Amino acid sequence: MKFLLGLTRIIVGGLFIFSGLIKANDPQGLSYKMQEFFEILGMGFLDDYTLVFSILMIAFEIIAGVAVLLGWQFRLFSWLLFILIVFFTFLTGYAVFSGKIKECGCFGDCIKLTANQSFIKDLVLFAMIGFLLYKRDQVKSLLKPVLAVFILLLISFFSFWIQFYVLEHLPIVDCLPYKKGIDIKEKMQIPAGAIPDSTVINFVYQKDGKEVEFDAEHFPSDFNDSSYVFLRRYDKLIREGNAKPAIKDFVIISPSGADTTDAILSDPRQLYILFTKKVETDNNTWLKDFKEITEILKKNERPIFAVSSDADNLLIMLKTAGIDIPVYKGDLVAIKTAARSIPTLFEIQQGVILDKWGRGDFKDAKTDILR
Repeated sequence: MKFLLGLTRIIVGGLFIFSGLIKANDPQGLSYKMQEFFEILGMGFLDDYTLVFSILMIAFEIIAGVAVLLGWQFRLFSWLLFILIVFFTFLTGYAVFSGKIKECGCFGDCIKLTANQSFIKDLVLFAMIGFLLYKRDQVKSLLKPVLAVFILLLISFFSFWIQFYVLEHLPIVDCLPYKKGIDIKEKMQIPAGAIPDSTVINFVYQKDGKEVEFDAEHFPSDFNDSSYVFLRRYDKLIREGNAKPAIKDFVIISPSGADTTDAILSDPRQLYILFTKKVETDNNTWLKDFKEITEILKKNERPIFAVSSDADNLLIMLKTAGIDIPVYKGDLVAIKTAARSIPTLFEIQQGVILDKWGRGDFKDAKTDILR
């Protein structure tokens, strides 16, 4: 039993550290996944706080995982992890049985799990953490309290530092569709050999005051009866395929309202595009460096413009800062995926991403652009 307890601690602690570190690479991604859950649960009023929730949850996963391995304050952390896994199991269970969420973001975008896989994982963890909770009084700290506290303080500092770093400088490991070197146009196409969704056409009629539904191969024997009144038809999904492009909803609309996506992705010049999902008034230290970037590019006759889902307000903010560049409108979801740092500057040529910089790298971008 002692061996089983020790092995369970290693698995649970290691898994939480692993999960936290992967998500720490992209806390903004977890924040967006939380917003998706909140919208479905009718709790959209929490959207503005999801990044804070994300940072705290990721840090807790890493800290709790280390505490479990060390055995420090094990009674406390076994209870906290049990409460957390109950919450996670509810969310993944809801995703499975509601069918409204396909991926739960348990390991971020680097290791994608389906809702079913996430739910099974959480059920296993629920049992393992329940076992640890039951045996909590048998676990002793491996280190003296002072040393254990010192290690956990270092881990806590690292857990928060790494997250704030990637929010400024983009994820260290880029697992998103908009990584350097990819061709956006190519990623917008359905992959060769992909399997399309399997659907069947269903008809809905009204008969004797009740709705009757059937597909094209199962018409009722008395269908010619005039008592059947057509209501609607729809495509019913039988089996979901994988015929989905890696990049969806990438669109760039000019100030005049024209779709310029294809023209921009086909342009042979090196284009510089600032992507930002919205205007943030509390963290605009990047504007000074960005203004210098625009001046360098204009001097060297290189085109630069911005794309935002909040184009009107971004234009006002840039003009107030003395930055005169065109501002185009883009899809919010696509921008959220492309620009994990708010904002992110891209260098693109014929649809291929040559380079990109988070807001904390704009000083480096000035040097890189002149290379």
